Amino acid sequence: MSDAAEILFERRGAIGLVTLNRPKALNALTLGMIRLFDPQLRAWNADPEVKAVVIRGAGEKAFCAGGDVVSLYEAGKAAKEGRGDTGPVRAFFSEEYVLNRLIKRLSKPYVALIDGISMGGGVGLSVHGTHRIVTERTLFAMPETGIGLYPDVGGTYFLPRLPGQVGIWLGLTGDRLKAADLLAIGAADAFVPSAKIDALIDDLAAGVPPDEAVAAHRGEAGDAAVSGIRAAVDRCYAFDSVEAIVKALEAEGTEWATGQVAILRRVSPTSLKVTLAALRRGAKLDFEGCMVQELRLSLACLAGDDFYEGIRAVLVDKDKNPKWKPAELTDVGPSDVERHFAEPAGGDLVFRD
Repeated sequence: MSDAAEILFERRGAIGLVTLNRPKALNALTLGMIRLFDPQLRAWNADPEVKAVVIRGAGEKAFCAGGDVVSLYEAGKAAKEGRGDTGPVRAFFSEEYVLNRLIKRLSKPYVALIDGISMGGGVGLSVHGTHRIVTERTLFAMPETGIGLYPDVGGTYFLPRLPGQVGIWLGLTGDRLKAADLLAIGAADAFVPSAKIDALIDDLAAGVPPDEAVAAHRGEAGDAAVSGIRAAVDRCYAFDSVEAIVKALEAEGTEWATGQVAILRRVSPTSLKVTLAALRRGAKLDFEGCMVQELRLSLACLAGDDFYEGIRAVLVDKDKNPKWKPAELTDVGPSDVERHFAEPAGGDLVFRD
């Protein structure tokens, strides 16, 4: 399949409509898609006839389940083994982050129709928009610690800005949220039933302002499960070390807390410590500062071991039994974390505008 078919662009009346078009791959984001999307988004942003940009995913399962991490795995592995350089890896992350920033800074409404799975890179294409629409099929997660990464695509900016310690919890565990939960924590703006999405697009194309169009099709998302654990999340995830968080969860003693400890013991110890440090630092950085930090972190993760082991265990061999190095939290020292924050060999991320 050509890159051109992986992402579709259509001028429909007053809107520019983007369709992520890899339904069999759950619309996972490739470098080719990023390279087509960026210039198109800039063109629409400059076109006074385009009143809003609308983005959706093809098929019924996913908005976008993440970045194309298997391609990153192959390119990074080749570089580590001397069969290539880190150019493709750096290109993917840096161009993706420039696109995330473009979405964040867009001068007109950006309506993300999050109808289905939205994880990792998909969150980066939606959460920074002005109108984040969820449906009964929405499933959100930032599950990167399970593959030896950390929540990027602006995650180090938006997660620490969620209420209380919610962002720390989601970033460390990769726990999954549904529509009502996302509305409750301010990570989405409105619920529209899946069956009404096409009518919403029609109204937007007809020039109805996004706030009015969304209000006309809005529905009820139901009760938010997250509300019942908010106090415990804020209690247990308020610490600045992963060990202290685990200790607090163990002291909590509930079924939920026990499940949390099990997750934290299963994912990459290095990723956990890097993620916590990145989110705490991200709370004090502006968006651009977070994106510069994220390129450093991403390149450092791909220079290490856990990303390759995580992808092997989850997506290649699928044995779900990663062997992390180091295997224990206590063996990940401050210098192991700090090296991820150093300026990379090729220099920091640069924004051209």
